[in-house]
Amino acid sequence: MLRELHDMKPSRRVLLPSGLCLWILCAGPGLRAADPIESLEKAAQEWVRVRAETVRLESDWGVQKELLASAASALAERAQAGEEKRDNLKAKTAADRTALAELQAKNQAAAEAMQATDARLKELQARLVRLRPSLPPRLSEALELPYRTLAEEKTGPSERMQVIMTILNRCVQFNRAVTSGEEVLTIDGEPGSKSLAVIYWGLSHGYALDRITGRAWMGAPGPAGWQWTAHPEAARAVAALIAIRNDKTEPEFIAVPARLAHPAAPNATITQP
Repeated sequence: MLRELHDMKPSRRVLLPSGLCLWILCAGPGLRAADPIESLEKAAQEWVRVRAETVRLESDWGVQKELLASAASALAERAQAGEEKRDNLKAKTAADRTALAELQAKNQAAAEAMQATDARLKELQARLVRLRPSLPPRLSEALELPYRTLAEEKTGPSERMQVIMTILNRCVQFNRAVTSGEEVLTIDGEPGSKSLAVIYWGLSHGYALDRITGRAWMGAPGPAGWQWTAHPEAARAVAALIAIRNDKTEPEFIAVPARLAHPAAPNATITQP
């Protein structure tokens, strides 16, 4: 074909592709060194290949563009459907979310109240621990197990509250009664422990009697805890008081030693039972 173009008369014009012409012009001296016909054939083949590839790519792009447009439309529809479903779900769960928020607020308030309660319980626990040395020895020994439970680190708030209430209730019961019996006591200034007859007037004071030696003591809370003070002159009165408490003799008025924690104001009247 190119040889036929070469043999044509000069009067006939041949239109070559613009890309091919440009390539011919840019080839320069190298093109002159090679066979012009062969170079033109190679350029034409390359141009045809490029053109075919361009057409194929344009065709593929047209198909893919349609597919992408279809996919984008489907995704848009799905997105719109999802938004509508989301809005409907929000509307349906609005009451539930409000109730959940209120429940969370209540839980937060309950947690804060629990922390405050636990702090108050720990403060009350510390006060009870400080109070124990001032309790009557009989009551303090009876509360050994609750106090031991209270001192354990693993004790939770609910269990701590139960133990504290147990201690307070026992103290209230003891304070409302007159308690008597036999008790082994260690008294300052006395050798070893002794088995003594005791009687307690609630939490305020009590009396101890050694029936063998005929000695008596009065006990009451002091700065260092419960303290026993010797009162030898009151031994017979304490013995009579214990006998009346145990229904071994007829009731009568007995004068025994006593101590006021706070002195009365001037002109005040104090009545002792």
